[in-house]
Amino acid sequence: MEKQVKHEGNKTPLPFTFIVGTTSLAFVVSQLDVSIVNIALPQISRSFSADISELQWIVDAYTIAFAVLMLSAGGMSDLLGSKRLFQFGLLVFGIASVGCGLSWNPFSLIGFRVLQGIGAAIMIPSSLSILNQSFAHHKTQRSRAVALWTAAGGVSIAAGPILGGLLMHISNWRMIFFVNIPLCLVGILLSIKLKESEKHPNKGFDIPGQLTWMLALTALIAAIIELHHLGFNNPLIYGGLIFSAIMLVLFLRIEKKAASPILPLDLFKSPTFNVLVLLGIVLNGSYYGTVFVLSLYLQDVLHYSSLAAGMAFLPLTAGFIISNLISGRLMAKYGTRIPILAGLLIGTVGFAGLLIAHAGTPYWQLFIPFITIPLGMGLAVPAMTTGILASVTKTRSGTASAVLNTTRQAAGAMGVAVFGAMANGGAVAIVHAITISSIISAVGLLCVILLIRKYLKTA
Repeated sequence: MEKQVKHEGNKTPLPFTFIVGTTSLAFVVSQLDVSIVNIALPQISRSFSADISELQWIVDAYTIAFAVLMLSAGGMSDLLGSKRLFQFGLLVFGIASVGCGLSWNPFSLIGFRVLQGIGAAIMIPSSLSILNQSFAHHKTQRSRAVALWTAAGGVSIAAGPILGGLLMHISNWRMIFFVNIPLCLVGILLSIKLKESEKHPNKGFDIPGQLTWMLALTALIAAIIELHHLGFNNPLIYGGLIFSAIMLVLFLRIEKKAASPILPLDLFKSPTFNVLVLLGIVLNGSYYGTVFVLSLYLQDVLHYSSLAAGMAFLPLTAGFIISNLISGRLMAKYGTRIPILAGLLIGTVGFAGLLIAHAGTPYWQLFIPFITIPLGMGLAVPAMTTGILASVTKTRSGTASAVLNTTRQAAGAMGVAVFGAMANGGAVAIVHAITISSIISAVGLLCVILLIRKYLKTA
């Protein structure tokens, strides 16, 4: 029988699946647009005569905006209420998707991708806050809800290349943005029935903190993306890196003194919180960067069509579906530590498996890492998210989820910038980038395993 959740002041209990399904739509569209664009990059490049630097900006404009605004959005969710932020985020995302589909050059597309990132930043913390507060007193239901929410995002990010390949086979790259519009409309309509969450008593917004964080992250990623073209000796590059470091230090000083910081530093007093945030950084940096390079590899090195390249990513979708469902059951029985460790070990094997990729690798060999990487991530990510939410009070769930997702998105943008820069130079450079990125990713996961074993003792 369907379990129902009765909100305070709500006479009609809402079904478990309704709450999870509605909030998951935000994660679906936001994650879909991370990966669906990757498969379209060669076609976008031909349409606009865009070089790899512009392609990196098309991908990273979204993730940068996502990352720099999510901390503020998490605070706004806790202060203003999750429901209204959730609806506003979906509206902004839908409007931006129309703009992306109608863009007329690389720069207009980059601009609308920024607007998409703003919408995603607004709706993700609020959706997770709605989930956390809805099931705050039901630990098993919360774990299951977060696992399903994460599964929806994991499946969408893995299914993005497949859906993108199909849409481009039927039409062209513009359709990959128009597909978001009905999803956003459905999400807005369904969310009308959701009840508003409890609000955090603190008031005010940290504008100086938001500004310095935005400048620090944007300058850092811009310098990395343009490094290949301009060279490190160019003042724009080393100047950007120095400026980013200064802004980051200033940001931390502001947050330490701010009355209502966008990044409450007391959250980092918990070793559990810290190690789980680091886990999110390593996973997203590895995955986003690797998928970016693999999309180029399949089409520019192995010469797959966009449809064939999209279908080649099918194991990623299957792996996420299977492991996300298993993760929820493992958490219910063993807590968060076991699925995280198991997922990291499997993911390490998957990234190491990409070392076989070369100019003529048959697909059956690529299939093994293509399915083990999402199997590992799908086990670890729901447990990681549940652990983050469990480490804070429910009135700070929006802020805590924003910190996690901000660092993850920032790491994803860094992964695309660093791994993408290594792939700049044709087929040989792309194959070399896969080799180096695989080593970096596998070693990174192994290091996090050691930290998890030491600091994450209980679930």
